[in-house]
Amino acid sequence: MKINRVENWLHHIILIIIAFLFILPLLWMFIASIDPNAIQSVKIPENFSLQNYFEVLSDKTVQRSYFIGFILSLGQSVIVVILSVLAAYPLSRYRTKHKKSFMYTILFLTSLPMSAVIVPVFQMFLAFKFIDKIWAVMLFLVGTSLPYAIWMMKNFMDSVPIELEESAWIDGATVFEGLKQVVSPLMIPGIFTVLIFTYTGSWGNFFVPYILIQSPEKMPASVTIFQFFGNYGLVDYGRLAAFSVVYSLPVVILYSISQKFMSKGFSFGGASKG
Repeated sequence: MKINRVENWLHHIILIIIAFLFILPLLWMFIASIDPNAIQSVKIPENFSLQNYFEVLSDKTVQRSYFIGFILSLGQSVIVVILSVLAAYPLSRYRTKHKKSFMYTILFLTSLPMSAVIVPVFQMFLAFKFIDKIWAVMLFLVGTSLPYAIWMMKNFMDSVPIELEESAWIDGATVFEGLKQVVSPLMIPGIFTVLIFTYTGSWGNFFVPYILIQSPEKMPASVTIFQFFGNYGLVDYGRLAAFSVVYSLPVVILYSISQKFMSKGFSFGGASKG
């Protein structure tokens, strides 16, 4: 009994330490954002002010970067969801000779580090004059996100009974109509999972836009955060914290909205085999 109690206390202590390490940066971010004289360490502000937020939100460069980041992330997420559903359907429903090897190839592609492919991609962008093209960067991000999205979507689609589609086929529905009207509505939690995963990955992606976009006015918010780091190590910590808070809001809002869909799980209520 004593050994079990000691183990429980040890587990709780470890979890508390981990939670503290995660909470401390967030605590600094919120406190520093309302502190006119924010510093690198956590301290209680002498005067609370929203001036940092006003300065960040009124900055035309920040506004433009947020809009570009939103378009880039949303466009990538929607394209990835559509393509992954279409690609996962034959992998889930049809038996093909090379399906297992194809799935292993997809799994391998998910493990490729971005630093290993960015150099040839940069050369390709130069050759085709895609540098500074936001749509080209979006398509490249779609390609990097698609393998893992297909793998995830295929697993979600496997959970939908094929008997439901067969009932729709008997009623005269085509394969595409069955996918649209039967399979997709039952995969709402999976679709939102892939959407959130893709959006958050794109929204926080610094490396790819930094390399493939050269014009400062076309940089997304994930890159323009550098404007708060001045020369000689000078940093405007208050505005940096306010920018970080606002920068985190889209992902938090998206996750909150999607919870009502994701919490339902896969519901087959009301569906019956004809």
